[in-house]
Amino acid sequence: MSQSVRIESANRMANVSARGAVGKFSPGGTFTMADVAAPQRAARPSSVAPVAPLDAILALQGVEDATSGRRRKAVKHGSALLDLLDGIKADLLVGEITVDRLEALVLELSVFRDRTEPGLDAVLDDIELRVRVELAKQGLFPPL
Repeated sequence: MSQSVRIESANRMANVSARGAVGKFSPGGTFTMADVAAPQRAARPSSVAPVAPLDAILALQGVEDATSGRRRKAVKHGSALLDLLDGIKADLLVGEITVDRLEALVLELSVFRDRTEPGLDAVLDDIELRVRVELAKQGLFPPL
């Protein structure tokens, strides 16, 4: 199905005749545009409503809603627990868990946590469960 091109000689172009030009050039011609209307002036802009002061916008952005503040605290609580668990992992590699680290875990676990978002709460519950398991391994059972 492939097509091949066959070249018989190098002078094949000699038989091709030039076609006549489609448009003829006249040396004395001039350029004109037919039926072009004069350009119209652009309309003046209408008055623009005043922009709200920048300080009011910045103040509004700085205001926290109740949900974001609680969420930030919950994330901070989870991060603190994970950092303490990492410390316990490092202590286990050395061979002994320090009492100070266990007390810090119990203290961080006793912090009351607001429920904010179902997904975030589930992750924090898993972290707290892991902390309680590690504390139970060491014989510490903080209240629920």
